[in-house]
Amino acid sequence: MTSGSPSRQINDEVLERPKPKATTPKLYGVALINDDYTTMEFVVTVIEKIFQKSPAEAFQLMMQVHTAGRAICGIYTYEIAETKVHSVTELAEAEGFPLQATIEDDPHVPE
Repeated sequence: MTSGSPSRQINDEVLERPKPKATTPKLYGVALINDDYTTMEFVVTVIEKIFQKSPAEAFQLMMQVHTAGRAICGIYTYEIAETKVHSVTELAEAEGFPLQATIEDDPHVPE
């Protein structure tokens, strides 16, 4: 028997190696938070650039941020969500806007 074999034989019994179970990583929502200073045009730009949304989707999400106070712009693993929040903050600061993004533990998008 080769050493790379998935099973081995002991006393005429074949023992199978347990297959590792694949687990689905937990997902988190990244939300943009409304403020009184960031322009709607800049929010649309952020959503298009950072969350790779189409202009129509970006406009719809911007309107949700504006009217509801927040909107989930994407759902990601924790590490990617952290990167998205950091990218939003960096871009907003570079342009002089106070736009904030948060990581939501429950990524449910309100209807």
